[in-house]
Amino acid sequence: MDWPQADFDWNLVRAFLATAEEGSYSAAAKVLRLAQPTVGRQVALLEQQLGVALFERAGRGVALTPTGLELVEHVRSMSESALKLSRVAAGQSLALEGPIILSASEVDATVHLAPLVPKLRALVPGLEVELIASNEAQDLRRREADIALRGFRPSEPELIARRVRDSHACLYASTPWLRAFGKVTKRSLSRATFIGFDRSDTLRRGLAALGLELTADNFPILTRSQHTQWALVKAGAGIGIMTTEVGDHEPGVQRVLKELPPITIPMWLVTHREVHTSRRVRVVADFLFSALGGTRDDGELVWTSSGRGKGSVQRRRAEKS
Repeated sequence: MDWPQADFDWNLVRAFLATAEEGSYSAAAKVLRLAQPTVGRQVALLEQQLGVALFERAGRGVALTPTGLELVEHVRSMSESALKLSRVAAGQSLALEGPIILSASEVDATVHLAPLVPKLRALVPGLEVELIASNEAQDLRRREADIALRGFRPSEPELIARRVRDSHACLYASTPWLRAFGKVTKRSLSRATFIGFDRSDTLRRGLAALGLELTADNFPILTRSQHTQWALVKAGAGIGIMTTEVGDHEPGVQRVLKELPPITIPMWLVTHREVHTSRRVRVVADFLFSALGGTRDDGELVWTSSGRGKGSVQRRRAEKS
């Protein structure tokens, strides 16, 4: 190998690839968890070292130059190799102390994982826990997290998933809102205000499976944040969906149409198969599985999520762990 010709910093290459994939320095800085000027400087330094221009301005973002387009595929291959090296190295670790990244939705991170962190650190005193509370599924293949708690079973063959138990979600509204609305029936809810996640019809189709005929006009308030949506429900802005662990214990909030069956949300504990060989990941994953463990529910309606804010309510089918 011609070692002098390969004399550049991998961090610079990573900044180049992230900028190419995200389309701007600010977006790249967000995924890399760096400051925007830092990413810009790293790309500029790589351009200087290679003696080529990799990007040109395109509106508020940047676009690859012809040279950048030619190089980016090679860089992607380098990135995959670097990620595999990182996963394999992490998988060979025998030490229990050190960092572990856990990922879950906002509600699951708050309700299920946060209370377990003190117990986990008592079990492994040297453990450094990073808890990512996000409604977007983190990419375990790219080491964005070591262990994820998800509401869907991943389809990627390199991911290991264990079914933990089920959660349930219902429609809720504040007591003053329900009092002002009047008699609640499936038919009368066609004129009710609902709080949605986005402008897609995913939630609407899910509620249709419960027998509620709604239109886009029923969703004048939108937020992707589960915590913000729940705050809006408590403030009397309208009807929202929440897990029963939260909703049934919230003063001043009631279930809407108690005769509606709850929607069952499966809980999966997910790791990457290469990282799963790490003693630290195994110990943490086994602890979480045991601490969160429970029996499956026999309810018929199950929310099937894609992990990107989309999904549907379907009838339960027999499922093996």
